[in-house]
This record gives sequence, C-alpha cells and structure tokens, in this order.
Amino acid sequence: MSEGERGGASRRFPRASGVLLHPTALPGPQPCGDLGDAAHAFVDQLATAGQALWQFLPLGPTGFGDSPYQSYSAFAGNPLLVSARRLHEARLLPGLDVEVATRPDAPAADFAAALHLARELASRLAESLAAPAFRDEFEAFRQANPWLDDFTLFMALRESHGERPWLEWPESLRRREPAALAEARRSLAEPIRRHGAMQWAFARQWGELREHARARGVELFGDAPIFVALDSADVWAHPQLFALDHERRPTAVAGVPPDYFSATGQLWGNPLYRWGYHAADDFAWWRARLGRLAAIVDRVRLDHFIGFVRHWEIPVGAADAREGQWRDGPGEPLFRALERELGRLPLVAEDLGETGPDVEALRDRLGLPGMRVLQFAFGGDTGHPFLPRNLVEHCVAYPGTHDNDTTRGWWATLPDSERRFAREQLGESTGDIAWDLILAGLGSRADTFVAPIQDVLSLGTEARFNTPGRPSGNWTWRLSVGQFTAEIASRLREASAAAGRVRN
Repeated sequence: MSEGERGGASRRFPRASGVLLHPTALPGPQPCGDLGDAAHAFVDQLATAGQALWQFLPLGPTGFGDSPYQSYSAFAGNPLLVSARRLHEARLLPGLDVEVATRPDAPAADFAAALHLARELASRLAESLAAPAFRDEFEAFRQANPWLDDFTLFMALRESHGERPWLEWPESLRRREPAALAEARRSLAEPIRRHGAMQWAFARQWGELREHARARGVELFGDAPIFVALDSADVWAHPQLFALDHERRPTAVAGVPPDYFSATGQLWGNPLYRWGYHAADDFAWWRARLGRLAAIVDRVRLDHFIGFVRHWEIPVGAADAREGQWRDGPGEPLFRALERELGRLPLVAEDLGETGPDVEALRDRLGLPGMRVLQFAFGGDTGHPFLPRNLVEHCVAYPGTHDNDTTRGWWATLPDSERRFAREQLGESTGDIAWDLILAGLGSRADTFVAPIQDVLSLGTEARFNTPGRPSGNWTWRLSVGQFTAEIASRLREASAAAGRVRN
C-alpha cells in the first residue's frame, strides 16, 4: 500500500501553500517579535499573497540557548511573545510608559532584553489581574489549564534559586514533598501570580491572532518536539514518566546518530520517556499535550517522527552521539490513544533523514503526510523521492527548513556536479535559485508546499535561522519592517495561483 492510501490519525489536506516564519523573527518595537500588530499584519500579507498556512516552530518558553526546542514547558506559551502595546491598549499595564519600555525595530532578536521586558510586563499585569474586572477571567483560565499550577510554581522556584535547574534545588523540592511545595506556594505567591498572568496574556493574544487568521483564511501550523527539556516543569512534575534514576537524574539521553548534518551525530541531552508508564494510563500526558496544541493551532508537525518507532539512546556522559544505540518507541498505540481522545488529528510526520521501512509503515498506517526537502534532492539520483517531479501528493514539501541554510546559501556551497544535476532537473531558471526551488515546489504534486520567508525574500546565509549542533548564535535572525513587500507578495500569489494552490 502506497504512502497516504490508508486513513488514520490524520486527514488529507487540500492543495495549498504557506510560509515558515517563527514569531520571534517578526519585526516590531520589542526586543524580539511579538503577537501584536506585526503578527496580525503578517497574517494579512499571507492572505494577500494567496497563502493558506503560517508555519512556525514550538511556542513554549525558551530555556537553554534560546532554542524553541528546549522549553521550560510543553504546555505553556512563550512570555517573550506577549505584546506590551496590546496590553497597554487593554489598560492592563498601569503606570508603564510603553513607548519608553519598547524601542525602534532591532535588526536581530535580543532575547536577554526581551526577558527583561517580559518581567516588567509581568509585574504590572499581575496587579491588574488582581482587580475584580479580570479576576474571574483569570481564574477561569487557571481552571481550564491544569498544567498551569505546576508550571508557575516551577518558574517561581527557578527564580528563587538563582535560575538554577531543578536538579540543583533542595532535595525536598526536587522530590516535590507536599510540605515543601505548600510552603513554596505560600512564600512565592507573588512570582507565581506574575508567571500566571503572562500565560493568561499569551493565551489571550494568541486567541486574538488565531481569530484574525481564521477570518483571513490562514491556518496556523504548529510544531511538537518529541522530547522535552530536562530542566522543565514537565520532568519535575512528572518524573515517573521519564527515564530517571533514584536521584531523578537521567539514566540516558536523547539525540540522533551521525547523519547529513553532523558526522558525530547530535547529542541533545533530553531525558527519554518510560513508555511503559505512558502506556499504562493510555498516554494521558500525551493526550493532554496534543490536545492543548490542537486547541491553539490548525496543523501540527510532529518533530523527529522516527522516535515514535525507535529512538537513539545515548549514555549519560558520552562524548558525542556515536556511543548511542536504538531503542523501541511506543509505536501505533500512542496514536490510537490520541485518536480516541481527540479525533482525527491534523498531524504531519517529520520523517527526514535515514528512517527506514518501519517508520514509513507507521506513517502510512496512520495516514500521515511526511516531509520532503528539495535541497536534499540533487545528489545525482533521478529516482530520489525528494526531486520535485517525484514528490507524492500526500506530503508537505519545502525548499529547506529552519535547520537548513537558506537556498541561496546552500547553492553557494553546492558542488558543481550537484549544481549541474539541479539545473537539469529544474529546467528553465528565473536567475534566482531560491525562486527556482519555490516554483518547482509550488508546481509539484505535493498537497502542501511551505517556503521559509528567507527564501521568499531571496536571502543568503546571513539570514540562516539555525545551524544544528551549534550551541549558540542561533534563532536571532529577524524580518525587517517593509522587507516582505507588496511586490513580493504579489509574485508569490501569482505563482501559487498558477500552481492551483490559491483558494480564493
């Protein structure tokens, strides 16, 4: 049975296209992009350009290295994205001069400055939410989100311990002894309120953005990392679900073996799951996690889909990922539990790299579209499944993802033999390799095609968003005001319409 012929936890997507841009890379007056005017304007630009999708990376509060894939929570929103101006317009920031607190558009995201601003917003917002006008709304939000109590306590405890990871806290708090937690909730009531206030604000502003996107016919395409960070509320609050020893330290960590991106593999360091514990309660944590995400986005990219079949287990203390070994994942039962709870989910399997027939078989049994990256297609094999002419319908195709160089940067370092082969396969050239790949992807059979905004803008390596394996210096590229021009939007709409991807 071929890919996409079986139905399962997913649904078939209509022919459409979209743009990949993480919200922190939006322009605007804050140190990084936010959910205010620029986010709403970007939705309008996508609609004008005939795009039905806005794809982005995980939305959680970022930890180590500012990576969206290393978050303090699999449920919470990133407070750095909360718009000060939107709060000010709602009269929720008493005594704060927003024009002074913010600044003109910066050319790159400054996450340290963004965190400083978020903390100032949190203090003033918490005061407002204590007032009767908003108290009931906030309490309803807290009751509807049971993860919030553990998350806000976790963040308050981190602050009170000098931002040290929870494994370095006193034993009574590491082990969540009831008396210690009760005392912490009493003594840290104020910072707990601050963190809760920012989660309420994130949810409120995200809800407004989603409604605007729906009105403009733009779907929001989110991302779910398979693993969570060790220093997270998830691991601290639910240690039984993770492979930890009696001191609650990981017994092994996650990563990937050597591949296209790295000769030594990637040592991520995330704790691994005790899948038997998850299965014993019918994957309740996963049902809650995917249910939360499905409530705020329209599609979900399942990062590292291979890990649901088998994951790379690396010993603690290993020098790099080459010392790892494969272990079994949860397989189909996890997805059937999700389907029973939440219905047929709009999932996309990130199945890049060396996966194997077992991974493809699970993807197909579930009816999930996989991913295809055109930059990987030009090694000289005319049968390569990522070549534009070989793409299947039931997939999501990209020129490159957030982990790749921009198409122009990729092209600049491509061997001559691969360039020649690419030219043979792509045919007539526009004179701009970024748009050559965009046109090839749009014109392919793939149901969905998504282009990074950097490629739409024909930018080079200077605009690369992430380099896998590099511990710092990632995620900071930012769109400039006016950079996504009406002319570019018109060109994108015309190309998408010619490929049959514009719905209106």
